[in-house]
Amino acid sequence: MISVLILTKNEEQDLPECLKSVAWCDDIHVFDSYSDDRTVEIAEAANARVTQRKFDNWSAHQNWGLANIPFKYSWVLYIDADERVSSSLYESLKAFDTTRTDVVALEIQRRDFAWDGTWLKHAQISPYYLRLFRPDKMRYERLVNPVSLPDGPTARMAGFLDHYPFSKGFRFWLQRHLGYADMEAATHLANMKGATSFSVQKAMFGKDFTEKRFHQKGLFYQMPGRPVIKWLYMVVWRRAFLDGGAGVTYSTLQAIYEYFIVMRTKELMKQQQLKANKIVARVSVTAD
Repeated sequence: MISVLILTKNEEQDLPECLKSVAWCDDIHVFDSYSDDRTVEIAEAANARVTQRKFDNWSAHQNWGLANIPFKYSWVLYIDADERVSSSLYESLKAFDTTRTDVVALEIQRRDFAWDGTWLKHAQISPYYLRLFRPDKMRYERLVNPVSLPDGPTARMAGFLDHYPFSKGFRFWLQRHLGYADMEAATHLANMKGATSFSVQKAMFGKDFTEKRFHQKGLFYQMPGRPVIKWLYMVVWRRAFLDGGAGVTYSTLQAIYEYFIVMRTKELMKQQQLKANKIVARVSVTAD
């Protein structure tokens, strides 16, 4: 058998369907960030075990959960409240041999759906995620959009994990991505300050999808005109137009999100410079 981990924060709208898609599991854990709606009540009604912790950032929160939640089984399926285990993925999970020792994690293909139900097949940039793993062999890095770092070999599992990022509407999506932009900008500045190096070879030819994505993102953040580049990459290179109007609109939203990150990075850099100038001024006054 497999344990299930669901991260939540005010998910009374999406959680019921999510829980329904994993009703086959007898060890469901809802890792909640102190919701103030009916999230906990819904989880407990479905016989899920609830663990609560104040959210700080994505990697720290996820790492804490894997280290402290008492999972019943040695393999964990991690999903978000706006995701659903499809029938094809359920069949693969049901047939999965949990005694396997040749891998410590498996990639699962996620299908992102637009507000009108369109599968963003071409517009979706990152379709594979390490979502089934041994919790003692997995850790995360980055404040937002964390990178999965398995301690051992990985494989790929058949079936789809269905994702509905617009389930709460456009306003919620934009507000959430404004928050993501804050953390992406902070991560970018930390990488600049720490002189984190990114490999073109790994970004282009890396065999591990997670590592490849990490280096691609790091190199991408060093490029000028990122919002326009991202829009062209999605619409032209990935042919998002084949997903219809939803694909083009989604690409535009992603370009806007990229612009949020650019502007927030500039704001943080300005704040840091002002702070540094004040320190210099104090030192100068003291010296005089």
